Amino acid sequence: MVFGFGTPKHPEVTAQELDAMLRSGKAVVVDVREVDEFESGHIPGAINMPLSTFQPSRLPDTAGKTLVLNCLGGKRSAMALDKCAVAQSAVDTHLAGGFGAWQSAGLPVER
Repeated sequence: MVFGFGTPKHPEVTAQELDAMLRSGKAVVVDVREVDEFESGHIPGAINMPLSTFQPSRLPDTAGKTLVLNCLGGKRSAMALDKCAVAQSAVDTHLAGGFGAWQSAGLPVER
């Protein structure tokens, strides 16, 4: 296995999978980018919880929905998931390729 490739450390969903989950009311998105990045464009309905102040204990109760973390490319959401794992949070999924993949897929952006 080449470093950085192979099985992802955390479960991932594609932009298309996340879009379908959101449309069917099965997911809640938490965007861990900083406030200025979030304000410049984000997945519609996403909740902003910047990585710089991220605390797993402050994640919203999703009432049985899958909570999916995202950032710009996937690195910061993986770091947030590492924090979730340490805190023994059940949150373990993020958006593969982050917001960049969402935009590349031509999916809606909220500003």
